[in-house]
Amino acid sequence: MGDSKRIASIDILRGFDMLMIIFADRFFASLHKGSGTPFTGFFAEQFDHPDWFGSTFYDIIMPLFLFVVGAVIPFSIGKKIEQEVNNSVIYRKLVKRFLILFVLGWIVQGNLLAFDSAEFSVFNNTLQAIAVGYFFSVLMYVHLTKKWRYIAFAACLLTYIGLLTLPSLPEIGRSRLLPDENYAIYFDRLILGRFQEYGSQYSWVLTGFGFTATTLSGLFAGELIKSRLPRKQVAVRLLVYGIVGILLGFLVGQFHPIVKKIWTSSFVLASSGVCFLLMALFYWIIDIKGKDKWTFPLKVIGMNAITAYVLSHVFNFSEISNHILFGLEQYTGDYHEMILAIGGFGILYFILWYMYKKKTFIKI
Repeated sequence: MGDSKRIASIDILRGFDMLMIIFADRFFASLHKGSGTPFTGFFAEQFDHPDWFGSTFYDIIMPLFLFVVGAVIPFSIGKKIEQEVNNSVIYRKLVKRFLILFVLGWIVQGNLLAFDSAEFSVFNNTLQAIAVGYFFSVLMYVHLTKKWRYIAFAACLLTYIGLLTLPSLPEIGRSRLLPDENYAIYFDRLILGRFQEYGSQYSWVLTGFGFTATTLSGLFAGELIKSRLPRKQVAVRLLVYGIVGILLGFLVGQFHPIVKKIWTSSFVLASSGVCFLLMALFYWIIDIKGKDKWTFPLKVIGMNAITAYVLSHVFNFSEISNHILFGLEQYTGDYHEMILAIGGFGILYFILWYMYKKKTFIKI
């Protein structure tokens, strides 16, 4: 059994995650706007973030992105270690990827292309969260044994719990898991100053502990998939770890609530649990049962995931499709936005499909 076959389900899961990011949220929101039924309302709500406490399905998308990045580490970095590649080579690649992801994050959400320092945000994007989680997870993979990586995972969660509950804030008192009353947001505003996204309730700097823990959870899944265990045992363990993660997340959530916006440790556990379940499902269907004919569209997206993410955030493909589909609004009425969402996704998918056919894969 070759590594390329083992990693197939990871690539498809990455494509599934990107599909949710670049299409599903806008599609379900516009579908509900057109129909206004309780059924479509349920899906629209699931593809939107809650105000603060709790979680929807859409809250899993960003953790899944980090999880999949972590799952590839045992294959990509593990191969270099097996080939006895000098660590300096790994470090150079690691730093390069870190910097590129940060710059892409500035382009996508940091307003870098506005060329206006008053609008610039240093750290406020999924790609930058990936950069942080990947950077520290790779260092741990290179320098720590498996036992110490699990200890580091627990240490990240416990340290972040302490940072969110122990410090005192000026004029507020003890940090609480509430908007504008938690130490993570306070620290962002203290460190980033005017380069923090104004009025944001999302935290980033100290939340690096959570980003790293989420990426490590994916690394654990990748190690399991790469192991010599029989495939069915791998699938069962992925399933069990997923269930345990969700249960632990809800258990910890009784005293340390699940809040995606500040990436609480309970959120890390619960969301990682869901990621393990999704990994188990995709691994079972694709790598064990061999049912992969349906996966081609997801593979097209997954093989150029970063490209898809950046393009979908830099260009308004729905607006582009409006120029192509101009005149349909009189026939589609309230469903016109849904048609534009589908059309915009179609344009982006065609670009990704063309790149796939030409074997053009942009990797960082």
